[in-house]
Amino acid sequence: MAKKFVRAIFPGSFDPITNGHLDVINRGIKLFDELIVAVGRSPIKNPLFTPEERVEMIAELIADIPGVSVESFDGLTVKYAAQKKADVILRGLRSLTDVQHEFQLAMTNRAVTGIETVFIMTSEQYGFTSSTLIREIASLGGDLSNLIPENVHNRLKKRLNK
Repeated sequence: MAKKFVRAIFPGSFDPITNGHLDVINRGIKLFDELIVAVGRSPIKNPLFTPEERVEMIAELIADIPGVSVESFDGLTVKYAAQKKADVILRGLRSLTDVQHEFQLAMTNRAVTGIETVFIMTSEQYGFTSSTLIREIASLGGDLSNLIPENVHNRLKKRLNK
């Protein structure tokens, strides 16, 4: 019996992408044939980078990872997943708080659309980071060199120095 091709999406705001996100991407592509990093355009968030800038930064980081691509999307994640014919939504977990929130979303998504969610625990060295925390540390001049990729760090410094 032939193995079924499995496409997953990894949705998020990625404002900015962190080493924790990259950890999930690198581990996630080992589980799926294709992984689409899906940069969401949230009308309720006040992003530091435009969706186009986030896609560009991520594209630089995943260029050498076979099977991984990046694009932005509007609207509900489950509608985007259906549009891309995704079999799975990939989510990273950092803490018990994430588990509670993500569990509710996963159950709702499955009840509404039937799509499954697969969770990957982020590596322990990234378990405390979030894009929000990264933006806050950067705005206060903190050192982020071990938490975000160099290309992101450079863009973040430029953006906050303006």
